[in-house]
Amino acid sequence: MLALILRRVLWIVPTLLAISIITFAIIQLPPGDYLTSYIAALQETGETVDEAQVAALRKQYSLDQPAYVQYFRWMEGMILRGDLGMSFEESRPVATLIGERLLLTVVISIVTLLFTWAIAIPIGIYSAVRQYSVADYAFTFLGFIGLATPGFLLALIFMYVGYSVFGVSAGGLFSPEFQGAAWSLARVWDLLKHLWIPVLIVGMEGTAGLIRIMRGNLLDELRKQYVLTARAKGVGRLKLLLKYPVRVAINPIVSTIGWLLPAIVSGATITAVVLGLPTTGPRLLQALMNQDMFLAGSMVMMLSFLTVVGTLISDLLLLWLDPRIRYEKRSE
Repeated sequence: MLALILRRVLWIVPTLLAISIITFAIIQLPPGDYLTSYIAALQETGETVDEAQVAALRKQYSLDQPAYVQYFRWMEGMILRGDLGMSFEESRPVATLIGERLLLTVVISIVTLLFTWAIAIPIGIYSAVRQYSVADYAFTFLGFIGLATPGFLLALIFMYVGYSVFGVSAGGLFSPEFQGAAWSLARVWDLLKHLWIPVLIVGMEGTAGLIRIMRGNLLDELRKQYVLTARAKGVGRLKLLLKYPVRVAINPIVSTIGWLLPAIVSGATITAVVLGLPTTGPRLLQALMNQDMFLAGSMVMMLSFLTVVGTLISDLLLLWLDPRIRYEKRSE
């Protein structure tokens, strides 16, 4: 176990290095840079462009240097000083911009995750145990509806119904009087009153998919010989179900926990854009569109690091959950 952890930790460094190179190269692929887009936008509005100011900005952000020089300066600041660089668009530190939206993103994602697991796993177990019952058909139908409905479409429906029927906006996380206000008990309560809408919308698709996974895996386990043998020996139905088949059927869910860490930080980007949520997903999308390379690159690196760490956590949880799994090489 210790050898596995050490190997994985040692591989994190070259993996992240390769990801940083690929990420920086892809961000640089579109023609021009942030200043090119900025100048074009100013010219479209009829404003004059001060060439001296543009040259100063280009020198300030090292845009007058080759791409490999920009990359090495970015990595030098990140590794040696913990400096993620400055955002071109907002002229503010990247770490500050990410930190402003990180808390709300984590809150929404964790609540959505708990909601998804609390609903999907029990329903998946019940549907497998009561296969072809009326409830199983109903849950299967709702599951297909959830899988077929994109989150952004559901968000648009909620916003339309909320405005046309109830006269309220379903977007955002705060009421107008709490936008930009300091944190207080009143602001937290206002957040909780608005939180259920994005949680329900983002969680619906994940819940539907998880129900199908749990049901299919558990049905496969219930038909195996060890379950029939345990029943013949008189093992209680509930004890048998929870101790053996469910424990094995939940493996695919545990194996994807590694994807949850970056998902918690990135959030559902398209749904967040539609609902106007102040999360990191829309920030990353905007940075990529504007070629704000330090902001976009730093966020991608953060998500990559969380993916690598999450994968290690998934492997360790699988080892604990299922004794049949072994990663060590066996001697012949």
